[in-house]
Amino acid sequence: MKNNLITIIGFLFCVLLNAQENSSHSFSLQEAIDYAKENNRTIKNADLSILAAKQDVKATTALGLPQINGAVDYSTNLKTPFDDLEVDPDDPSNIIPFLYPKHQLTPAIQLNQLLFDGGYIVGLQSNKVFLEISKNAKDKTVNQIETAVISAYNNALLTKESIVITQNNITVLKDNLNETTKIFENGLTEEEDVEQLQITLSSLEINLKNIETLHEISKGYLKVLLGLNPNDTITLTSDLETLVTENISLNLISDNHDITNNIDYKISTNEVTSKELEYKLQKAEQLPKLNAFVNASYLGNNENFGDFFKKEQEWYFFSGAGVSLTVPIFSSFGNKAKRQKAKIEWEIAQNNLLEQQNQLNVDVQNAKNEYNLAIETYANKQKNLTLAEKIERKNTIKYREGIASSFDLRQAQTQLYTIQQEYLQSIIDVINKKAELKNLLNLK
Repeated sequence: MKNNLITIIGFLFCVLLNAQENSSHSFSLQEAIDYAKENNRTIKNADLSILAAKQDVKATTALGLPQINGAVDYSTNLKTPFDDLEVDPDDPSNIIPFLYPKHQLTPAIQLNQLLFDGGYIVGLQSNKVFLEISKNAKDKTVNQIETAVISAYNNALLTKESIVITQNNITVLKDNLNETTKIFENGLTEEEDVEQLQITLSSLEINLKNIETLHEISKGYLKVLLGLNPNDTITLTSDLETLVTENISLNLISDNHDITNNIDYKISTNEVTSKELEYKLQKAEQLPKLNAFVNASYLGNNENFGDFFKKEQEWYFFSGAGVSLTVPIFSSFGNKAKRQKAKIEWEIAQNNLLEQQNQLNVDVQNAKNEYNLAIETYANKQKNLTLAEKIERKNTIKYREGIASSFDLRQAQTQLYTIQQEYLQSIIDVINKKAELKNLLNLK
């Protein structure tokens, strides 16, 4: 009894532990997108990069603020030129112990202040650009993750709907097969009719297993994008019919949009500004640099190191201040070469920006055309599905009445199954093409 009780308790503990580790989630498409924006690890890293960029801004700004440093210098004279001379160390006129003490300790503090540095001024101007680069990089990451979530969610929905349709087709086909088998057993039809239906059923059953596997793969990839535990269960609450209705927007095709909102265009603009600042920095290296300093220190001499910490120890205070001016004169044309290189890279960035602008105009127009084609294809597949269902019903009736052959029925069924998948894919294409277009236009 005792062993059984321990086993039961252990089993319940494992069940509770597993329940805590694995959780269930339900998401509509929009809920999945919102959840990914908060929990996707790549987006979290982009947020951390922004925080790191802010710290870089603070570090750059701090370079122009007062810098205070402390130091303690200690030295000991192992041997002096006067070690062999017979002198009285207590003689007040004896200066040798002061000039060559056994131990010397010098605590000091120094304040440095940058007065002028052209490079520092450019660095301050760069702070805003560097931070903007990090923010744009995050926006690009969010756009990419959102598009990936939409695609993964849609693929999971596609396989989910395909499973339901295939299961319904199998149910209908099994009824036809059972009915045909009974007719064959009564000698009223040929064996080939049964075999034709068996071939179709076998193909559907294998296809169902493939779709079920793809469904689990799709949900697994979606979990990764959402930042979920692979063992968590996930339920998709959106349906394709509703999504396709929500994602048909003809205004998105007809309206004019400003491509400067595109995140890649913004990143290219950042690159131009960054290269311009790099050129300014190289030019600033021609300017003089001016620094100021103030220091204060104490000097202590003693024959015994431990005496430094006694009250009787004498300390000699001294302080100083000054400025340091550095003027670049000649660098064997090295700085000129750096300036020319920075200017060339700035011009390359400007050309890349123009190229990016032209390419985006083409990409946006292509995306609009593909989105419009996806909508038209969806409408076409919707009509074809209605016709295919009608043809399949007619052939089923004809087959049961002995007017159509099993080959005609199988052909109608195969056509229906193909168009069903094409119809589902056309829905996915509408949603995905709209997501791609919105991503290009950076629309929320």
